[in-house]
Amino acid sequence: MRILVALGGNALLPRGQRLSASAQQVAVRVAARVLAAAAAGGHHLIITHGNGPQVGLLALQSAAGPSDGALPLDVLDAESEGWIGYAIELELRNAMGAGSALATLLTQIRVDRADAAFGVPTKPVGPVYDEATARRLATANGWSVAPDGAHWRRVVASPRPIEILELASIRLLVKAGVTVICAGGGGIPVFVDADGRFTGAEAVIDKDASSALLAEQIGVELFVMLTDVEGVFLDYGKPNAQMIRDTSPDALEAEAASFHAGSIGPKVAAACAFSRATGCRATIGALADLHDLIGATAGTSIAMRTATTPSVVETPPKTAKDFAA
Repeated sequence: MRILVALGGNALLPRGQRLSASAQQVAVRVAARVLAAAAAGGHHLIITHGNGPQVGLLALQSAAGPSDGALPLDVLDAESEGWIGYAIELELRNAMGAGSALATLLTQIRVDRADAAFGVPTKPVGPVYDEATARRLATANGWSVAPDGAHWRRVVASPRPIEILELASIRLLVKAGVTVICAGGGGIPVFVDADGRFTGAEAVIDKDASSALLAEQIGVELFVMLTDVEGVFLDYGKPNAQMIRDTSPDALEAEAASFHAGSIGPKVAAACAFSRATGCRATIGALADLHDLIGATAGTSIAMRTATTPSVVETPPKTAKDFAA
């Protein structure tokens, strides 16, 4: 089966863990072993990934340098895509064997200058803070900040992806049987001017939105979003939390008010968009459950069907305090 697997930024680095090159590599090694097992089972994977913790760290490092040397977000998006893509490819090669056909592709994605997201930042990036620290840093750095679970984080613009500029190249690699790592961190956002020239955009595209667009356009049979909890929950964080097991886009969207815009909301929207556009299944769940997610025996499955209400399991989340960014 051809499967697009989207790795959440926090699935690649447990929430709250200090971000360092060594910690990142250890976390990626765990993910690579899970991905390699799926590939060994006969599946052809296309891999995307988040970059929220990583791009935020790079932004802090950039801001710590000379005042005229701070790098824009599109450049930091490219840096994080290269960093994480390299780490994933390295560990996949170790897990799959030296002769494996792997490629990491920096991916530019066109967005609209007029997108309302540029006026309403929602994408969490960087480390978590307590509220007082977040507000102090916001004042000092000109940031927007918002709650993220029990903590606070910087938030940046997250415009809708319109066009994947490397789509033809990705299709060629996929057709040749290559395991492609692409559209990392949602891709590098770019504008196109009236004269056809491209320029970088100060934003971080939601990786699930970009992944859904890519999954639709390269014709995958299954779209998997891996995060740091077991699935999509109603009444998340409450004693009566219920995990949705099996649902349709219409039924899931009817519960949209329950899903936070900075965390699980974009995953739900991406799953619904993909399923509705293709008729194929999307699923959301934990990295460790990838085998069962593919088999539709774990996580939350979203597919076009006649059911009008989601089926649920009355069980609270077992691991993380919030969903991956």
